[in-house]
Amino acid sequence: MKGATTSFHAATFGCKVNQYETQSLREAWLRRGFTEVDTPEGADVILVNTCAVTARAVSDVRRAIARLHRAAPAAGIVVTGCAAQVLREEFAGLPGVVAVVPQEAKATLAAYDPAAAIMPPVSTHAAHGDAATAQASSATSGDVVPAQASVFPDFRIEGFRRARPVVKVQDGCSHRCTYCIVPLTRGASRSREPGEVVAELRRLLDAGFREVMLSGVNLRLYGRDLSGAGDFWDLLQRVERELAPEWAGRARLRISSLEPGQLGAHALDVLGGSRLVCPQLHLSLQSGSPDVLRRMGRGHYSPAPLLDFLRDLGGTWPVFGLGADILMGFPGESEDAFAETLDFVRALPLTYAHVFPYSRRPGTVAASLPEHLPQEIRKARAAAVRDVVAQKRAVFAERLAGLPALSVVLDGAGARKGISEYYAECRVRRVPHGHDHRAVLTVRPVGVEAGCVVTEAV
Repeated sequence: MKGATTSFHAATFGCKVNQYETQSLREAWLRRGFTEVDTPEGADVILVNTCAVTARAVSDVRRAIARLHRAAPAAGIVVTGCAAQVLREEFAGLPGVVAVVPQEAKATLAAYDPAAAIMPPVSTHAAHGDAATAQASSATSGDVVPAQASVFPDFRIEGFRRARPVVKVQDGCSHRCTYCIVPLTRGASRSREPGEVVAELRRLLDAGFREVMLSGVNLRLYGRDLSGAGDFWDLLQRVERELAPEWAGRARLRISSLEPGQLGAHALDVLGGSRLVCPQLHLSLQSGSPDVLRRMGRGHYSPAPLLDFLRDLGGTWPVFGLGADILMGFPGESEDAFAETLDFVRALPLTYAHVFPYSRRPGTVAASLPEHLPQEIRKARAAAVRDVVAQKRAVFAERLAGLPALSVVLDGAGARKGISEYYAECRVRRVPHGHDHRAVLTVRPVGVEAGCVVTEAV
Protein backbone atom coordinates (compact mmCIF):
# COMPACT_ATOMS: atom_id res chain seq x y z
CA MET A 1 0.00 0.00 0.00
CA LYS A 2 1.49 3.36 -1.01
CA GLY A 3 1.03 6.51 1.02
CA ALA A 4 -0.23 8.44 -2.03
CA THR A 5 -3.23 6.09 -2.37
CA THR A 6 -3.87 5.33 1.30
CA SER A 7 -7.41 5.93 2.52
CA PHE A 8 -8.10 6.52 6.20
CA HIS A 9 -10.99 6.88 8.61
CA ALA A 10 -10.70 8.63 12.00
CA ALA A 11 -12.69 7.91 15.16
CA THR A 12 -12.21 10.23 18.14
CA PHE A 13 -13.25 9.64 21.75
CA GLY A 14 -13.18 11.92 24.76
CA CYS A 15 -12.31 15.57 25.19
CA LYS A 16 -12.04 18.63 22.98
CA VAL A 17 -8.24 18.33 23.12
CA ASN A 18 -8.52 14.92 21.44
CA GLN A 19 -10.70 16.45 18.73
CA TYR A 20 -8.00 19.04 18.11
CA GLU A 21 -5.22 16.45 17.92
CA THR A 22 -7.19 14.25 15.53
CA GLN A 23 -7.72 17.27 13.28
CA SER A 24 -3.98 18.00 13.28
CA LEU A 25 -3.18 14.40 12.25
CA ARG A 26 -5.97 14.47 9.64
CA GLU A 27 -4.46 17.56 8.03
CA ALA A 28 -0.95 16.07 8.14
CA TRP A 29 -2.13 12.89 6.40
CA LEU A 30 -4.11 14.81 3.79
CA ARG A 31 -1.03 16.92 3.00
CA ARG A 32 0.89 13.70 2.40
CA GLY A 33 -1.66 12.49 -0.14
CA PHE A 34 -3.86 10.28 2.02
CA THR A 35 -7.61 10.32 1.29
CA GLU A 36 -10.17 10.51 4.11
CA VAL A 37 -13.35 8.41 3.94
CA ASP A 38 -16.43 8.98 6.07
CA THR A 39 -17.03 5.31 6.86
CA PRO A 40 -14.58 2.61 7.92
CA GLU A 41 -15.58 0.22 5.12
CA GLY A 42 -13.50 2.08 2.53
CA ALA A 43 -10.43 2.66 4.69
CA ASP A 44 -6.96 1.17 4.47
CA VAL A 45 -6.09 2.66 7.88
CA ILE A 46 -8.40 3.47 10.79
CA LEU A 47 -7.16 5.93 13.39
CA VAL A 48 -8.72 5.50 16.85
CA ASN A 49 -7.92 8.38 19.22
CA THR A 50 -8.84 7.11 22.68
CA CYS A 51 -9.92 8.41 26.09
CA ALA A 52 -9.18 6.85 29.48
CA VAL A 53 -10.86 9.26 31.89
CA THR A 54 -13.42 6.65 33.06
CA ALA A 55 -13.75 2.88 32.89
CA ARG A 56 -16.75 3.39 30.63
CA ALA A 57 -14.65 5.46 28.22
CA VAL A 58 -12.19 2.58 27.87
CA SER A 59 -15.04 0.09 27.39
CA ASP A 60 -16.48 2.31 24.66
CA VAL A 61 -13.11 2.24 22.88
CA ARG A 62 -12.87 -1.57 23.08
CA ARG A 63 -16.34 -1.98 21.62
CA ALA A 64 -15.61 0.56 18.89
CA ILE A 65 -12.42 -1.22 17.83
CA ALA A 66 -14.31 -4.51 17.57
CA ARG A 67 -17.06 -2.81 15.56
CA LEU A 68 -14.56 -1.10 13.24
CA HIS A 69 -12.71 -4.36 12.64
CA ARG A 70 -15.96 -6.12 11.74
CA ALA A 71 -16.84 -3.32 9.32
CA ALA A 72 -13.38 -3.24 7.70
CA PRO A 73 -11.48 -6.48 8.44
CA ALA A 74 -8.71 -5.64 5.97
CA ALA A 75 -8.00 -2.20 7.45
CA GLY A 76 -5.10 -1.65 9.82
CA ILE A 77 -6.29 -0.07 13.06
CA VAL A 78 -3.92 2.43 14.69
CA VAL A 79 -4.77 3.06 18.35
CA THR A 80 -3.45 6.19 20.05
CA GLY A 81 -4.38 8.60 22.82
CA CYS A 82 -4.75 8.36 26.57
CA ALA A 83 -6.02 4.78 26.79
CA ALA A 84 -3.19 3.69 24.49
CA GLN A 85 -0.75 5.26 26.96
CA VAL A 86 -1.84 3.13 29.92
CA LEU A 87 -3.25 -0.01 28.25
CA ARG A 88 -0.81 -0.61 25.43
CA GLU A 89 -0.55 -4.37 25.67
CA GLU A 90 -4.30 -4.86 25.89
CA PHE A 91 -5.02 -2.83 22.77
CA ALA A 92 -2.11 -4.42 20.88
CA GLY A 93 -3.79 -7.81 21.25
CA LEU A 94 -7.12 -6.78 19.76
CA PRO A 95 -8.01 -8.08 16.28
CA GLY A 96 -7.17 -5.64 13.51
CA VAL A 97 -4.80 -3.49 15.56
CA VAL A 98 -1.48 -2.96 13.78
CA ALA A 99 0.01 -0.19 15.92
CA VAL A 100 -0.46 1.16 19.45
CA VAL A 101 0.97 4.66 19.75
CA PRO A 102 0.94 6.11 23.27
CA GLN A 103 -0.28 9.62 23.93
CA GLU A 104 3.27 10.88 24.47
CA ALA A 105 4.15 9.82 20.90
CA LYS A 106 0.87 10.79 19.21
CA ALA A 107 2.39 13.72 17.32
CA THR A 108 4.80 11.35 15.53
CA LEU A 109 1.80 9.85 13.73
CA ALA A 110 1.91 12.84 11.40
CA ALA A 111 4.70 10.91 9.62
CA TYR A 112 3.01 7.50 9.90
CA ASP A 113 3.83 5.10 7.06
CA PRO A 114 1.21 2.34 6.81
CA ALA A 115 3.31 0.35 4.36
CA ALA A 116 5.96 -0.13 7.03
CA ALA A 117 3.63 -0.61 9.96
CA ILE A 118 1.10 -3.31 9.00
CA MET A 119 2.54 -6.32 10.80
CA PRO A 120 1.95 -8.21 14.06
CA PRO A 121 1.33 -5.62 16.78
CA VAL A 122 3.95 -4.33 19.21
CA SER A 123 6.45 -7.16 19.29
CA THR A 124 7.92 -6.56 15.81
CA HIS A 125 7.23 -2.85 15.33
CA ALA A 126 10.60 -1.61 16.60
CA ALA A 127 12.53 -3.86 14.24
CA HIS A 128 11.07 -2.03 11.25
CA GLY A 129 12.28 1.38 12.31
CA ASP A 130 8.92 3.16 12.52
CA ALA A 131 9.44 5.84 15.20
CA ALA A 132 5.89 5.96 16.45
CA THR A 133 5.37 2.22 16.71
CA ALA A 134 8.84 1.67 18.16
CA GLN A 135 7.88 3.88 21.08
CA ALA A 136 4.67 1.90 21.40
CA SER A 137 6.62 -1.35 21.79
CA SER A 138 8.97 0.00 24.46
CA ALA A 139 6.54 -0.55 27.34
CA THR A 140 4.09 -3.42 27.03
CA SER A 141 3.60 -4.69 30.56
CA GLY A 142 0.16 -4.73 32.15
CA ASP A 143 1.19 -1.94 34.53
CA VAL A 144 0.29 1.69 33.99
CA VAL A 145 3.16 3.45 32.19
CA PRO A 146 3.07 7.21 32.93
CA ALA A 147 3.64 9.62 30.06
CA GLN A 148 7.06 11.30 30.09
CA ALA A 149 6.30 14.19 27.72
CA SER A 150 8.22 17.38 28.53
CA VAL A 151 7.55 19.73 25.59
CA PHE A 152 4.34 21.02 24.04
CA PRO A 153 3.30 18.53 21.33
CA ASP A 154 3.85 19.53 17.72
CA PHE A 155 0.23 19.94 16.66
CA ARG A 156 -1.28 22.72 14.55
CA ILE A 157 -4.45 23.11 12.50
CA GLU A 158 -5.67 25.11 9.51
CA GLY A 159 -9.35 24.08 9.65
CA PHE A 160 -11.80 21.85 11.49
CA ARG A 161 -14.38 19.21 10.62
CA ARG A 162 -16.96 20.82 12.90
CA ALA A 163 -18.44 24.31 12.80
CA ARG A 164 -16.80 25.35 16.07
CA PRO A 165 -13.05 24.66 16.10
CA VAL A 166 -10.89 24.00 19.13
CA VAL A 167 -7.46 25.55 19.69
CA LYS A 168 -5.28 23.76 22.21
CA VAL A 169 -3.25 26.13 24.38
CA GLN A 170 -2.12 23.78 27.17
CA ASP A 171 -1.50 20.06 27.63
CA GLY A 172 -0.90 17.73 30.55
CA CYS A 173 -1.42 18.29 34.25
CA SER A 174 1.01 18.53 37.16
CA HIS A 175 -1.61 18.67 39.89
CA ARG A 176 -2.38 14.95 40.34
CA CYS A 177 -5.88 14.85 41.77
CA THR A 178 -6.20 11.52 43.54
CA TYR A 179 -8.93 10.19 41.22
CA CYS A 180 -7.54 11.39 37.89
CA ILE A 181 -5.60 9.31 35.40
CA VAL A 182 -4.83 12.25 33.08
CA PRO A 183 -1.40 13.12 34.59
CA LEU A 184 -0.40 9.52 33.89
CA THR A 185 -1.69 9.62 30.31
CA ARG A 186 -0.59 13.11 29.26
CA GLY A 187 2.32 13.90 31.56
CA ALA A 188 3.20 17.20 33.23
CA SER A 189 1.71 20.54 32.24
CA ARG A 190 3.12 22.22 29.13
CA SER A 191 1.98 25.52 27.66
CA ARG A 192 1.81 26.80 24.10
CA GLU A 193 3.59 30.01 23.20
CA PRO A 194 1.12 32.93 23.13
CA GLY A 195 2.19 33.98 19.64
CA GLU A 196 1.38 30.53 18.26
CA VAL A 197 -2.06 30.64 19.89
CA VAL A 198 -2.85 34.01 18.33
CA ALA A 199 -1.56 32.88 14.92
CA GLU A 200 -3.74 29.77 14.91
CA LEU A 201 -6.82 31.70 16.00
CA ARG A 202 -6.20 34.17 13.18
CA ARG A 203 -5.84 31.31 10.66
CA LEU A 204 -9.19 29.87 11.68
CA LEU A 205 -10.98 33.21 11.65
CA ASP A 206 -9.54 34.02 8.24
CA ALA A 207 -10.73 30.59 7.04
CA GLY A 208 -14.33 31.53 7.87
CA PHE A 209 -14.91 30.11 11.34
CA ARG A 210 -16.69 32.45 13.74
CA GLU A 211 -16.65 30.58 17.06
CA VAL A 212 -13.45 29.06 18.41
CA MET A 213 -12.83 27.40 21.77
CA LEU A 214 -9.60 27.88 23.74
CA SER A 215 -8.96 24.52 25.33
CA GLY A 216 -6.47 22.72 27.55
CA VAL A 217 -6.21 19.91 30.05
CA ASN A 218 -5.77 22.28 33.03
CA LEU A 219 -5.89 25.95 32.08
CA ARG A 220 -5.01 26.96 35.66
CA LEU A 221 -1.46 25.76 34.95
CA TYR A 222 -1.06 27.71 31.72
CA GLY A 223 2.15 29.74 31.53
CA ARG A 224 3.96 28.26 34.52
CA ASP A 225 6.53 26.64 32.23
CA LEU A 226 6.93 29.69 29.95
CA SER A 227 9.13 32.60 30.91
CA GLY A 228 7.22 35.88 30.87
CA ALA A 229 4.01 34.40 29.47
CA GLY A 230 1.87 35.13 32.52
CA ASP A 231 -1.19 33.01 33.27
CA PHE A 232 -4.23 32.05 31.21
CA TRP A 233 -5.90 35.41 31.80
CA ASP A 234 -2.79 37.17 30.50
CA LEU A 235 -2.99 34.97 27.39
CA LEU A 236 -6.64 35.92 26.95
CA GLN A 237 -5.77 39.60 27.27
CA ARG A 238 -3.17 39.25 24.51
CA VAL A 239 -5.68 37.47 22.28
CA GLU A 240 -8.16 40.25 22.94
CA ARG A 241 -5.60 42.94 22.22
CA GLU A 242 -4.50 41.43 18.91
CA LEU A 243 -7.79 40.12 17.53
CA ALA A 244 -10.65 42.18 18.98
CA PRO A 245 -9.99 45.30 16.84
CA GLU A 246 -10.80 43.27 13.72
CA TRP A 247 -13.13 40.57 15.00
CA ALA A 248 -15.21 41.97 17.87
CA GLY A 249 -18.87 41.76 16.91
CA ARG A 250 -18.07 39.37 14.04
CA ALA A 251 -16.63 36.36 15.85
CA ARG A 252 -16.49 34.95 19.35
CA LEU A 253 -14.31 32.87 21.64
CA ARG A 254 -15.36 30.24 24.13
CA ILE A 255 -13.30 28.97 27.05
CA SER A 256 -13.13 25.29 27.96
CA SER A 257 -13.11 24.00 31.52
CA LEU A 258 -11.72 26.32 34.21
CA GLU A 259 -10.64 25.60 37.77
CA PRO A 260 -12.59 27.44 40.50
CA GLY A 261 -9.20 28.52 41.89
CA GLN A 262 -8.65 30.58 38.71
CA LEU A 263 -11.65 32.76 39.33
CA GLY A 264 -10.53 35.88 41.15
CA ALA A 265 -10.16 39.60 40.57
CA HIS A 266 -7.91 39.17 37.51
CA ALA A 267 -10.40 36.82 35.87
CA LEU A 268 -13.27 39.20 36.59
CA ASP A 269 -11.35 42.10 35.08
CA VAL A 270 -10.41 40.22 31.90
CA LEU A 271 -13.85 38.73 31.34
CA GLY A 272 -15.53 42.04 32.05
CA GLY A 273 -13.37 43.82 29.47
CA SER A 274 -13.57 41.18 26.75
CA ARG A 275 -15.30 41.89 23.45
CA LEU A 276 -14.76 38.33 22.16
CA VAL A 277 -15.50 35.87 24.97
CA CYS A 278 -18.96 34.30 25.09
CA PRO A 279 -20.91 34.93 28.32
CA GLN A 280 -20.51 31.35 29.48
CA LEU A 281 -18.12 29.44 31.76
CA HIS A 282 -17.56 25.76 32.45
CA LEU A 283 -16.06 24.79 35.80
CA SER A 284 -14.12 21.75 36.95
CA LEU A 285 -16.02 21.81 40.25
CA GLN A 286 -16.11 18.06 41.08
CA SER A 287 -17.69 18.46 44.54
CA GLY A 288 -19.38 20.97 46.79
CA SER A 289 -17.97 19.37 49.93
CA PRO A 290 -14.65 20.77 51.22
CA ASP A 291 -13.89 17.43 52.88
CA VAL A 292 -14.39 15.49 49.65
CA LEU A 293 -12.32 18.04 47.73
CA ARG A 294 -9.43 17.51 50.16
CA ARG A 295 -9.68 13.74 49.67
CA MET A 296 -9.66 14.35 45.93
CA GLY A 297 -6.44 16.35 46.25
CA ARG A 298 -8.33 19.50 45.32
CA GLY A 299 -7.95 21.41 48.56
CA HIS A 300 -6.50 24.39 46.66
CA TYR A 301 -9.98 25.92 46.47
CA SER A 302 -13.13 26.09 48.57
CA PRO A 303 -16.59 26.03 47.02
CA ALA A 304 -18.03 28.99 48.94
CA PRO A 305 -16.02 31.84 47.29
CA LEU A 306 -17.28 30.68 43.92
CA LEU A 307 -20.74 32.01 44.74
CA ASP A 308 -19.27 35.46 45.42
CA PHE A 309 -17.36 35.44 42.12
CA LEU A 310 -20.44 34.45 40.14
CA ARG A 311 -22.52 37.14 41.82
CA ASP A 312 -19.89 39.72 40.86
CA LEU A 313 -19.71 38.32 37.33
CA GLY A 314 -23.45 38.89 37.04
CA GLY A 315 -22.75 42.61 37.26
CA THR A 316 -20.87 42.33 33.95
CA TRP A 317 -22.85 39.51 32.36
CA PRO A 318 -26.52 39.94 33.34
CA VAL A 319 -27.22 36.66 31.55
CA PHE A 320 -24.61 33.91 31.34
CA GLY A 321 -24.39 30.17 30.89
CA LEU A 322 -22.69 28.12 33.60
CA GLY A 323 -21.69 24.49 33.39
CA ALA A 324 -19.73 22.21 35.69
CA ASP A 325 -18.11 18.80 35.91
CA ILE A 326 -19.29 17.04 39.06
CA LEU A 327 -18.00 13.71 40.37
CA MET A 328 -20.30 11.87 42.78
CA GLY A 329 -19.69 8.92 45.08
CA PHE A 330 -15.99 9.50 45.70
CA PRO A 331 -14.46 7.07 48.23
CA GLY A 332 -15.43 8.16 51.75
CA GLU A 333 -18.18 10.53 50.56
CA SER A 334 -20.56 10.51 53.52
CA GLU A 335 -24.28 11.24 53.46
CA ASP A 336 -23.51 14.68 54.88
CA ALA A 337 -20.91 15.34 52.18
CA PHE A 338 -23.39 14.23 49.51
CA ALA A 339 -25.97 16.62 50.98
CA GLU A 340 -23.38 19.43 50.93
CA THR A 341 -22.79 18.96 47.22
CA LEU A 342 -26.50 18.73 46.49
CA ASP A 343 -27.15 21.95 48.40
CA PHE A 344 -24.26 23.69 46.64
CA VAL A 345 -25.55 22.63 43.23
CA ARG A 346 -28.94 24.09 44.17
CA ALA A 347 -27.24 27.38 45.12
CA LEU A 348 -25.17 27.67 41.92
CA PRO A 349 -26.68 29.40 38.88
CA LEU A 350 -25.99 26.32 36.76
CA THR A 351 -27.52 26.04 33.32
CA TYR A 352 -26.14 22.56 32.57
CA ALA A 353 -23.65 20.10 34.08
CA HIS A 354 -21.75 16.92 33.30
CA VAL A 355 -22.32 14.64 36.29
CA PHE A 356 -20.41 11.36 36.63
CA PRO A 357 -20.38 8.61 39.24
CA TYR A 358 -16.85 7.98 40.51
CA SER A 359 -14.91 5.43 38.45
CA ARG A 360 -11.83 3.67 39.84
CA ARG A 361 -8.86 4.30 37.53
CA PRO A 362 -5.69 2.16 37.60
CA GLY A 363 -2.57 3.80 38.94
CA THR A 364 -4.38 6.59 40.82
CA VAL A 365 -4.19 7.23 44.56
CA ALA A 366 -7.96 7.03 44.92
CA ALA A 367 -7.98 3.47 43.58
CA SER A 368 -6.40 2.29 46.84
CA LEU A 369 -8.34 4.55 49.22
CA PRO A 370 -10.64 2.92 51.78
CA GLU A 371 -14.43 3.32 51.86
CA HIS A 372 -15.24 2.81 48.21
CA LEU A 373 -18.99 3.15 47.79
CA PRO A 374 -21.18 0.54 46.06
CA GLN A 375 -21.90 1.29 42.43
CA GLU A 376 -25.63 1.67 43.02
CA ILE A 377 -25.00 4.45 45.58
CA ARG A 378 -22.61 6.26 43.26
CA LYS A 379 -25.12 6.10 40.42
CA ALA A 380 -28.02 7.19 42.62
CA ARG A 381 -26.14 10.22 43.92
CA ALA A 382 -25.15 11.24 40.42
CA ALA A 383 -28.77 10.87 39.30
CA ALA A 384 -29.96 13.08 42.18
CA VAL A 385 -27.59 15.86 41.12
CA ARG A 386 -28.63 15.49 37.48
CA ASP A 387 -32.27 15.96 38.48
CA VAL A 388 -31.46 19.29 40.15
CA VAL A 389 -29.44 20.42 37.13
CA ALA A 390 -32.21 19.40 34.73
CA GLN A 391 -34.64 21.67 36.56
CA LYS A 392 -32.19 24.58 36.37
CA ARG A 393 -31.58 23.93 32.68
CA ALA A 394 -35.32 24.06 31.98
CA VAL A 395 -35.69 27.35 33.86
CA PHE A 396 -32.76 28.84 31.93
CA ALA A 397 -34.25 27.80 28.59
CA GLU A 398 -37.47 29.64 29.47
CA ARG A 399 -35.44 32.68 30.47
CA LEU A 400 -33.64 32.70 27.13
CA ALA A 401 -36.95 32.33 25.33
CA GLY A 402 -37.94 35.68 26.81
CA LEU A 403 -34.92 37.56 25.47
CA PRO A 404 -35.28 39.81 22.42
CA ALA A 405 -32.49 38.09 20.49
CA LEU A 406 -29.83 35.38 20.60
CA SER A 407 -26.80 34.67 18.41
CA VAL A 408 -26.37 31.10 17.19
CA VAL A 409 -23.66 29.13 15.41
CA LEU A 410 -25.21 26.11 13.72
CA ASP A 411 -23.90 22.58 14.20
CA GLY A 412 -22.96 22.11 10.55
CA ALA A 413 -23.93 22.56 6.92
CA GLY A 414 -27.67 22.02 6.51
CA ALA A 415 -28.25 21.92 10.27
CA ARG A 416 -31.15 23.72 11.89
CA LYS A 417 -29.81 23.36 15.41
CA GLY A 418 -26.92 25.19 17.01
CA ILE A 419 -25.51 26.74 20.15
CA SER A 420 -26.25 30.22 21.46
CA GLU A 421 -23.69 32.51 23.05
CA TYR A 422 -24.90 31.15 26.42
CA TYR A 423 -24.14 27.54 25.37
CA ALA A 424 -27.80 26.62 25.16
CA GLU A 425 -29.19 24.48 22.37
CA CYS A 426 -31.35 26.37 19.88
CA ARG A 427 -33.43 25.33 16.90
CA VAL A 428 -33.89 27.72 14.01
CA ARG A 429 -37.19 27.28 12.19
CA ARG A 430 -35.97 28.58 8.84
CA VAL A 431 -32.29 29.09 8.15
CA PRO A 432 -31.79 31.88 5.59
CA HIS A 433 -30.87 30.59 2.13
CA GLY A 434 -27.13 30.76 1.51
CA HIS A 435 -26.24 31.20 5.19
CA ASP A 436 -22.71 29.98 6.03
CA HIS A 437 -23.24 27.58 8.95
CA ARG A 438 -20.00 28.74 10.55
CA ALA A 439 -21.18 32.35 10.80
CA VAL A 440 -23.02 33.87 13.76
CA LEU A 441 -26.75 34.02 13.03
CA THR A 442 -28.97 36.48 14.91
CA VAL A 443 -32.28 34.88 15.90
CA ARG A 444 -35.43 35.77 17.83
CA PRO A 445 -36.62 33.26 20.47
CA VAL A 446 -40.25 32.19 20.13
CA GLY A 447 -40.54 29.38 22.68
CA VAL A 448 -39.14 26.18 24.16
CA GLU A 449 -39.72 22.63 22.95
CA ALA A 450 -38.24 19.60 24.73
CA GLY A 451 -35.66 21.79 26.46
CA CYS A 452 -34.51 23.40 23.21
CA VAL A 453 -35.03 27.12 22.57
CA VAL A 454 -37.02 27.55 19.35
CA THR A 455 -36.03 30.60 17.32
CA GLU A 456 -36.58 32.40 14.06
CA ALA A 457 -33.84 34.08 12.04
CA VAL A 458 -33.93 37.87 12.18
